[in-house]
Amino acid sequence: MQENQIPKKFLPIGTVVLLKNGKKRAMITGFCCIDQKDTTKVFDYTGCLYPEGTISSDKNLLFNHDQIDKIYHFGLIDEEEKQFKEKLNSLVQQYNAITNKTDQ
Repeated sequence: MQENQIPKKFLPIGTVVLLKNGKKRAMITGFCCIDQKDTTKVFDYTGCLYPEGTISSDKNLLFNHDQIDKIYHFGLIDEEEKQFKEKLNSLVQQYNAITNKTDQ
C-alpha cells in the first residue's frame, strides 16, 4: 500500500484515524450507525476521541470512510474479524440493493 492510501472500507475496530479537516484523532468503535437526528442516514463508522475514549454514550462520532484523511494505527485483524467483515459487506450490499444506494 502506498503512503497515505486509505484501504477499502471497513477498517477494523480499534483503528485510529484522523478525519479530513480534523484536529483530533478518532478510534473506530463500530459500523453502520444510524444518525438519531436523521434516521435515513447510515454512517460507515462510529467512533470516539482518541486517546480519551468514550466519555458519554450520547457523544459518539459518526463518519464515513471517505472522510478519513490518515490512519495512525490499524485495529486487530484476525480470522474472526475477517469473517465478520464478510458478513458486514454482504449485509451492506443487501441494504444498498433494497434502498437503491450505491456502495462508494
